[in-house]
Order: sequence, then C-alpha cells, then structure tokens
Amino acid sequence: MDSTAAARAQQAIVRLSHAGLDARALRVAVLAELRKAIPLDAFWAATVDPTTLLFTGSVIDGIPEYATPAFLANEFLADDANTFVTLARGLTPVMSLYEATGGDLGKSARYRDILTPLGYGDELRAAVLSDGACWGVLCLHRSAGDAPFSAVERAFLSQLMPHLAEGLRAALLLEHAEITPGTDGPGVLLIADDFTVLSTTPAAECWLAEIGDWPPRAEAPQAVRAVAARLWASERTGQPGNVTMPRVRIHTRAGRWAVLHASRLSGHGGATAVIVEQAPSADVAPLVLQAYRLTARETRVAQLVLLGRSTHEISAELCISALTVQDHLKAVFEKTGVNNRRSLVAQVFAQQHATRTSGP
Repeated sequence: MDSTAAARAQQAIVRLSHAGLDARALRVAVLAELRKAIPLDAFWAATVDPTTLLFTGSVIDGIPEYATPAFLANEFLADDANTFVTLARGLTPVMSLYEATGGDLGKSARYRDILTPLGYGDELRAAVLSDGACWGVLCLHRSAGDAPFSAVERAFLSQLMPHLAEGLRAALLLEHAEITPGTDGPGVLLIADDFTVLSTTPAAECWLAEIGDWPPRAEAPQAVRAVAARLWASERTGQPGNVTMPRVRIHTRAGRWAVLHASRLSGHGGATAVIVEQAPSADVAPLVLQAYRLTARETRVAQLVLLGRSTHEISAELCISALTVQDHLKAVFEKTGVNNRRSLVAQVFAQQHATRTSGP
C-alpha cells in the first residue's frame, strides 16, 4: 500500500463524504478513490436501515448477478464468519475474512462455496458507523492468489468509515430526486425460495425503478431480496405463526420514502410476497430524527411534538419538568435547523412528501 497514494485518497474521501452528495454518487466516488490506495478486484457497498440493518440499495462492481442469491443466503441464512451484523454490533467494525478465520479461509462457507468459484480470495468488510448507528456496509474483494488484506489496509479503511457514515447519514436529509415518482399505490412481488421473482404487479415495476441497485441489473434489487431473506431467517428460528414481518425503509431515487415488508403466502407454493409502498409518516419520522443526530431523549421529545403534544403533556408523559422539555426542544431545533414546533413538523414530514413538488 503506497503511503502517498493512500494519503491522497484519504483526503479525497474525507472531502467527498462532507460534500453533500447523494448516497449513490458518494459510494461510486469513494470506490474510485479506494482503488487508488488499496488493490482490489471487486467492490460492493450498500446503504442500510440503521434499525433493521437490512440493505436499502447497493453499488456493485465486479460481482456477477448470478452470485447475489448465494451472498444473501450466506449473510442471512448461514452461520458464517464476519457477517455484516456481527461487524455492526461488535467491537471491530472493519475486518478481513482472513483475520476472522485466523488465517484459514477454508473455515468460511462463504469462501468455500462462493468466493472460490468466483476466483476471489480474501475480502475486507466494514460496517459504516456513526455514533453507534450503522448507515451502510461495504466489502472489498481480492483475487485468489493475491495477498490477504493487511493490517495497514484495515486501519486505513477504519479511519475513513466515520467520514463515510456522516456522508450517508446526511444524504438521507437531501431533497434530491433523480426521477419522477411512478406511482403512489402499493406494489407486490412474489419471490420464490431461491430468490427468483415469480411475478410482479405494474405498481411494483414502478417502485423497482426507484429502488434499483447501481449499475442497473435484471435481478430484483437487493433490498427486496434482503427483506425476504430476513423473513426466512425468522421462520427458521421463530415459532410457527409467530414470525415477525420484517420491514425496511428506503429513500428512493425519486427522493421520497418507501417501506418494504415481506410475508409468506399460504398458496402459490409457499412463495413470499414483498410489498412496496409509500412509507407512512410514523415510519419516516424516527429515521429522519436519527439522521439529525438527536439523542434518545431529544428524539422522544421530538416524536411527541410531531404527535401534537403540548409542553405540559410531554412533561407529564416523560416525567420531566417543563423547563427540561424546553431545553430538549431547544437542542432539537438547533440540530434540525428550525426555530419552532410548526417548522419542525414541516421539516420532518417534508422528507416524505417533497418529491411531489420537485418533479416535473
């Protein structure tokens, strides 16, 4: 790893992370800079819902489409080393597969069954964290026969992740729209257990255009497959009839919010239905408030304001003084860039509805 190239790439990535780019443009630009510092042969980066850690959109380079189902099955349905959930919830958010397996890559089913047939060797994974919240994940792949990722390369990537996390967090607050919304109605996709899309409704096709991965692929977006995979993982570990329906929130290319949820059908050979629809305000508000970096108590106060509660009502519900409520509100206003309750409500809910006025 060339120290001069690494220093230049680091400066560029820090600058890009604070340049106000949308999530896709940021990840594409970061990939270009990482290639200048770290030898790699394939790259995958996804934004995630920080609550569920489900993928919400992917940028992919060098990984064939046919391999996606195997990677998703390994991540959600297998017990393997160095999963993204482990990285996001552990003490070491950046780690190579070589490190995770103690230098014996063959211990990993992902290496044996997926990476080796693809001609890849070691991989370097990262959970993109800011203040304990995960806003994305990424994975760098190196060809078989090449040296594993070094401790220096891991440290380099670790230094960059807080900056990238800030960029992805801030991107959620952008009123950026690449395309015009295609529909307001819910769409439905039927997914087989091998991730094959059996059928879609016309509304679902419109939604897929908004949430597709980059570059565009024929397969269903990884967000769709991930929410189905999380359902199947819950079915394996939960009690029959008591499986939680997984949900994931997505900021679409049309600049609005969608929610995806999956449910098993009793007919159609046991296929899984994935429903895509415009996210209700109750789903959007907590994520938007989290993106503003509010504390837990500030978030709760803000949520009660969004519900129309008065200072007296908030004070009684949270068992704090009215003065403390006002102190929390002052902090909320400063972090969200508003100066009163009405503006706070308008700002948060505008995240959901801005696109209808921003499109042609």
